[in-house]
Amino acid sequence: MATNAAQSQNAKPLRIAIAGLGTVGVGVIRLLATNHDLIAARAGRAIEVVAVSARERGKDRGVDIASYAWEDDMTALAARDDVDVVVELVGGSDGPALALSRAALGKGTGLVTANKAMIAHHGLELAEMAEEAAAPLKFEAAVAGGIPVVKGLREGTSANALTKVYGILNGTCNYILSAMEATGADFAETLAEAQGLGYAEADPTFDIEGIDAAHKLAILAAIGFGAKVDFAAVSTTGIVQVRAADIAQADALGFVIRLIAEADVKDEGGVPKLLQRVRPCLVAKDHPLANVDGPTNAVVAEGNFSGRLLFQGAGAGDGPTASAVVADLIDIARGFGKSGEVGAPFSMPVAQLQAFGAAEPGHRMERTYLRFTVNDRPGVLAEITAAMRDADVSIESLIQQGRANEGGEVLVAMVTHEGPEANVRRALELLDGSDSLTGEPLVLPILPN
Repeated sequence: MATNAAQSQNAKPLRIAIAGLGTVGVGVIRLLATNHDLIAARAGRAIEVVAVSARERGKDRGVDIASYAWEDDMTALAARDDVDVVVELVGGSDGPALALSRAALGKGTGLVTANKAMIAHHGLELAEMAEEAAAPLKFEAAVAGGIPVVKGLREGTSANALTKVYGILNGTCNYILSAMEATGADFAETLAEAQGLGYAEADPTFDIEGIDAAHKLAILAAIGFGAKVDFAAVSTTGIVQVRAADIAQADALGFVIRLIAEADVKDEGGVPKLLQRVRPCLVAKDHPLANVDGPTNAVVAEGNFSGRLLFQGAGAGDGPTASAVVADLIDIARGFGKSGEVGAPFSMPVAQLQAFGAAEPGHRMERTYLRFTVNDRPGVLAEITAAMRDADVSIESLIQQGRANEGGEVLVAMVTHEGPEANVRRALELLDGSDSLTGEPLVLPILPN
C-alpha cells in the first residue's frame, strides 16, 4: 500500500469531465471525494474532476461544483485539452449524448458512459472510433447498475464458450412483480405505487414494455457471444398483461413471475443463430432468480468450463451506478481499457465480431403457462382445448377461475407439457378472432431450471 500511495502522489492525476449532474453525476462526485485516497491508491494516481456540464448551472445539487470549469455546451468538454476522460451521464440514444461521445472519441479522449440506449444503438460505431483512436471506451454502468457484469463477462469468463446469458435486468419491473406477489394488488395499482416511490418513471413505457431490458441484453449478448450489437433483433414483451390472478396462480403452481432477458447461440441447419428476447416467465421457486425481488438485478452466465455463474446486486441508484462509473475510471487510470491492452469494448475488436442471423425459436422445446380471458358461456372451454389439440399442444393442467356472478368474464389458465414453441403459437393463431375471447391471451414460458 505504501508503494501504491507513493506512485499515486507522483503520477499525474486522471482528469475527467462530467456531462450530466443528475443523481448519478452527483453520486460520482461524492464517491470520488469520499474515497479519494483509497481510489488514488488503487488506481495508482488520483482521479480529479476538472470540468462539468448540465442543464442548470445554479441548481443546488448538494455538492460544491464551484471549483470545476463549467461548459454550457456539453460537447465543449470533449474539446478541452485538460480532460483525459469524458463521463457521459446524460442519457438518450441520440442527441447531445451521442454528439459528445463522438466528439470525445474523435479527439482521442476516453469515454465512460452509463448510457445503455446509446451503446445498444451506436455501440459498434463508438467502439470502432475508440479502436482507431486507441482511446478507452467503457460502459460498466450501462448494464445492471453496480453489478460488475460487463467486466465479469468480458474478462472473468473470457476463457469460456458461453452457452447462455439470461437474467433480470430491469429493477422497475422486478419491483412491480414482486410487490404484486406480496400484496395481491393488480398491475395498475402497483405501478402507481412504484412511481410514487421513485422506482418507476412518470412515463414508464421503456421499463414496463421491456425496452430497457432489451437495450441491456443486446450489450450483454455482444460481449458474451462475440456478436455485433443488434438491438433490432431483440424480441420484446413487457409485463402490462400480467394480472394479480396470474401471480396467484403461479404461486399455487410453485412459481413466481419475473421479466427475463435471455440470449444464446445455437445451430440452425448448421448455421449459428443468435436468440435475444425479453419476456415475462414463470420461474420455479427453487431457481436462483426466483428470490431476486424488489429493484434488484441478477444475471446468470453459463460457460462450458465455468458452469453457472450468478451476478446479483443493486441494478440502479446513485451509489451503485456511480460505483460502476468510478470502477471504469480506475481501470483507465491504471492504463487499462485501450485497444490491445485489456481488450476491446465488446470483448474483441469490432472487425472480429460476428453478425449472427436472428434465431427462429419455433422448434425449441418449453413448457408454457397460458391464460385466456373469455366469455362465460357453454362451449368456450371446448373451443380452447380443440385449438390445443389441433396444434398438437399437450395440456398438463387446466384451471378455470371461479366467477362472482353469472355471465360476464372468467379466466381460463393452463400449463402445457413440454413441446415446440411453434405449436403454442399455432394454437393461438387458431383462436385469433374468436368471439369467445375477450382479451389477448397471456403467454408465460416456464424458465428451465
